[in-house]
Amino acid sequence: MSKQTGKIVLIVFLAVFWSGLNSTCSKSPQEKTAADETLQTGQEGRGLTGPGAPGGRGKQARNVRGDYVGRGAGRGRGWRSAGFITLTEEEKKAVEIKTVKAALRPMRSQLRAMGRVLVPQTKKAIVSYAFPARIADIHVEIGDWVNAGQKLVTLQSEEVGIARAGFFKAGADFELAKRNLEREQSLFERGVGARKNLLAAEAEFKVAEASLDAAEKKLHVLGFTEEHIREMEKSHEVHPVIVLHAQISGKVIQSSAVRGAMVDQNTEILTIMDPTLLWVDAEIYERDIARIKIGQEVSVSVPAYPEEAFRGKIRFISDVLKEESRTITIRTEVGNKEQKLKPGMFADMTIYLDHQARVLALPEEAILDDGQEKIVFVCADGGFRPNAVRLGTKEGGFWEIRSGLEEGEEVVTAGNFQLKSKMYEEILRQAGVR
Repeated sequence: MSKQTGKIVLIVFLAVFWSGLNSTCSKSPQEKTAADETLQTGQEGRGLTGPGAPGGRGKQARNVRGDYVGRGAGRGRGWRSAGFITLTEEEKKAVEIKTVKAALRPMRSQLRAMGRVLVPQTKKAIVSYAFPARIADIHVEIGDWVNAGQKLVTLQSEEVGIARAGFFKAGADFELAKRNLEREQSLFERGVGARKNLLAAEAEFKVAEASLDAAEKKLHVLGFTEEHIREMEKSHEVHPVIVLHAQISGKVIQSSAVRGAMVDQNTEILTIMDPTLLWVDAEIYERDIARIKIGQEVSVSVPAYPEEAFRGKIRFISDVLKEESRTITIRTEVGNKEQKLKPGMFADMTIYLDHQARVLALPEEAILDDGQEKIVFVCADGGFRPNAVRLGTKEGGFWEIRSGLEEGEEVVTAGNFQLKSKMYEEILRQAGVR
């Protein structure tokens, strides 16, 4: 029984061996070559010579037929199918092509943050009145630019009338007491006046002087300035009116003033804001605190003006860490002479740190938008090759190129829009549209 089992096992083994041998020998030389090419291409396309591989930045893998892999030229949809772009002699005369070589240049390290535009407290003023009054006249409207000291509104107030009358009465009592004191002093010096009368006159003068001072201070509380009081003393007019003046120079941004309306200490009649200097507050994570310093330059951009940068400097770094978010607040002062920035806007902040590094960079005019990608045109083999690039930071009109390009490659800076049009003409031609 055991000898028969051994024979069966030997027969099965021989059958399997013979079948595998025939399968191997049946492969054609063409299939072996294709398999070898596939293996070779697969090894080279693993990224060992790609942008992030050791041994060189931006080096690209090639397959066995010499096509570029991952460089923007070659097979694919959209601009990737266009391959190399060439110009005819007539097109070369019509299109002015300018190029620049991709080179290393120093760029400051940057830190990005989200911020919000705010109004400095010192650049905002609320116009109100501490006593009941009625609005008699309005001298400004919303949107008007006013200077410090300019008339805003005229109010009628019973308190003002009483205070004016009290000031004039106190002034009259002061003049009477002063003359009485001078007369008693003269009599006493000539020996015909009693000392008792002189002392009484001096006491009356001091009381009248204190009353006048109190009446003048009451006018100051009501909003009168020294200049206004001097004018009152000249005119001797008792009008229950007061004019409110601008405390700062700025723009009237809010107004609840209506002629004939009553106001009191809770009424915000006008709001004035100076928009020429604003704050942008942002939150910085705890790990980045050591990189932030007072005086560092900041570039601010807002969605309303995405291509424009507003420059400023860090003026304040909070001393308190917010436990819930592990962040601190930093504040940047930004000039706003053209008044494009508006309080309440969200802003993207780029903080320029002190450290500088040399990075591969291109002028911003060399970079073109193509949907979700950024492309450049590289001079190669008598034509132009579209390349996809990944951008980093921007400074001084130059973009950092993080991948997609090698140092020394020649890139088009003028005429690239015409090349882009030519590229899409080629795409349409390949698709049979033209």
